[in-house]
Amino acid sequence: MSKQLFSFEFFPPHTPEGVEKLAAVRKQLAALHPEFFSVTFGAGGSTQDRTIETIRQIKAEGYNAAPHISCVASRRENIRAMLDIYRDMGIRRIVALRGDLPSGMGSLGEFQYANELVAFIREQTGDHFHIEVAAYPEFHPQAKSAREDILNFKRKMAAGADSAITQYFYNADSYFYFVDECRKLGITVPIVPGIMPIVKFAQLARFSDACGAEIPRWMRRILEGFGEDNESVQAFGLDVVAQLCEKLLAGGAPGLHFYTLNQAAPTLAIWKRLGL
Repeated sequence: MSKQLFSFEFFPPHTPEGVEKLAAVRKQLAALHPEFFSVTFGAGGSTQDRTIETIRQIKAEGYNAAPHISCVASRRENIRAMLDIYRDMGIRRIVALRGDLPSGMGSLGEFQYANELVAFIREQTGDHFHIEVAAYPEFHPQAKSAREDILNFKRKMAAGADSAITQYFYNADSYFYFVDECRKLGITVPIVPGIMPIVKFAQLARFSDACGAEIPRWMRRILEGFGEDNESVQAFGLDVVAQLCEKLLAGGAPGLHFYTLNQAAPTLAIWKRLGL
């Protein structure tokens, strides 16, 4: 079996204090020797410059960095310019996403779907970049059907994607089912589970409602029962998420991608529990 790969995701900080805090978080997580750190790209490209700057800092510290690039509000020339910047920086991995449309914004831009973005990156840069795309074990909230969603995923692969990172989930069966269905369609790329540590229930519920990730009813009821007791929320969350990770790795997942929310402690606690 090939070596399992681990990676960590950040969002670009908004303030000088946030930049400083993220540098400290990065230092702690770098001790775990991740394959790469990825950096998100705000809705409508709203964090474009901060994404580039954060990637620059990660690269300067000697770590592998993977910027997100999204279709939303993107024009070909913007994407081309960004790809040139990243190539000049020595970046070798890109996360290509459709992205979410900010409220009140009418259209996606020149690319409607992630497969179009992937094809464009390939056309512009050949095989310079390893291209990651998103996968949805519980299916994209806007997909008309489960079948359509998997066929959309297949189109991203056909366009030239190398591997995928999933939306977070708390039901391992949904991941294994999704991977099995992909394999039946001849999709052989690594599909890495996205892992969301549980820090605050209200925040998690908000994220999950927005992105269509399911919080199983039994989990939701227990988390609701803790009210504002964040210590109990986190202790329960650590148990649940660590068990999920154990099950995924034992079942053959090629690694784990942690949505860190720019914090080190929740991910480090899971890591320690897993004995990695």
